[in-house]
Amino acid sequence: MTVTLRFEEGAVVVDGDDVDPSTLPGVEYDGRTGSHRAPAHRYREVREALDERGVHVDDRVRPADSLDLTLRYDLRDYQADALAAWHGAGERGVVELPTGSGKTVLALAATAELGVPTLVVVPTVDLLDQWRRELESEFGVPVGRFGGGEQRAEALTVATYDSAYLRAEDVGGDFGLVVFDEVHHLGGEGYRDVARLLSAPARLGLTATFERPDGAHEVVADLVGPVAFELDADALAGEHLAEYEVRRIEVRLSESEREAYEREQGTFVDYVREAGITFSSGSDYQELVYRSGGDPRAREALLAKQRAREVMMNADAKLAELERILDRHRGERVIVFTAHTDLVYRLSERFLLPAITGETGAAERRENLRRFREGEYTRVVSANVLDEGVDVPDASVGVVISGTGSERQFTQRLGRILRPTDDGGGAVLYELVTADTAEESVAERRR
Repeated sequence: MTVTLRFEEGAVVVDGDDVDPSTLPGVEYDGRTGSHRAPAHRYREVREALDERGVHVDDRVRPADSLDLTLRYDLRDYQADALAAWHGAGERGVVELPTGSGKTVLALAATAELGVPTLVVVPTVDLLDQWRRELESEFGVPVGRFGGGEQRAEALTVATYDSAYLRAEDVGGDFGLVVFDEVHHLGGEGYRDVARLLSAPARLGLTATFERPDGAHEVVADLVGPVAFELDADALAGEHLAEYEVRRIEVRLSESEREAYEREQGTFVDYVREAGITFSSGSDYQELVYRSGGDPRAREALLAKQRAREVMMNADAKLAELERILDRHRGERVIVFTAHTDLVYRLSERFLLPAITGETGAAERRENLRRFREGEYTRVVSANVLDEGVDVPDASVGVVISGTGSERQFTQRLGRILRPTDDGGGAVLYELVTADTAEESVAERRR
């Protein structure tokens, strides 16, 4: 008996009269096409089920090409352990390592060992360029690219999540390994189909922070595999990453800022108390947003909350403290992180700091980072853009002026200063927190 498997528009089609296809995992009859098919990501399960039954398979899904690739890097002990753990998990799963610990090298090693056509999926064009350079430099072969104005496939190809989604139905059967960089992005509703439409049996997810507050990491675990290996920054600090410390500095609102904060926060608190909204879950906030569409008081409460947040996060005392920090770390590379673009420009003008925001053009951003890397600039200020998805030069000092309660954002920002320096010096991350405001609880959540 023989069963034929083939890839078609993001699905695996099962042909053969000797086996009831509907008994295979994920396979259903599609009346529109008159065929039995499963989502492409179930290919491996379907193939294994057929092998267990002793069925001969005419497999037209598995890529026929094999690649002769040699890795020049010597893996660090923990990288070798991570790779072994991934192999032990059936070459499916997520590796969680801090920023700067060499997750890219780990993926290069997996690519070389498997020697199969490989697709690397990344969240930004900056990372697209970075991965392409790494693959070309390491293996000396042409590297295809989906994204950033180019659509060209090769046995080794890099793609943004957006472009991978658009091309997956056409090329989803061409790869034996898929690497998802910053794999937590795959939990987003729109991006999940990227993994579903690819048949690659081997899957490697890379991230510094796997868990998502919305619980969508469980979906990622189903599509890529669960966490196969993890280490945090503390485990690598001193030998492979810089020794570091986090210093939390409390600042106080001025009298006028305190008056404005209490007034706006009071408006917000009064409304939610009367409305019986407790914020014990994310749905409570959604309830407030929903009410704001038809209730002027609910809308005013939301606006008041935003105004209070801006007061506490942009306090003048933070600027004074930043001035002291910059003076203390003259000559060191410093990244200043904020949550608001307006504050970036305010800091840029006051302290003559190169600014990088979502409004900064790609060429200007690359030029600013080049000058930072080469030491022409020793400090930059950014609103969220440098948190992840950008190849950021080494720095030894970070200053969080404002941010969210996200543990992921905090970990990413910390990772920007953890790469070891030639002089073996340590790193320090400053958190500036406005005392007696809601920012104190925000800082606790992210820690």
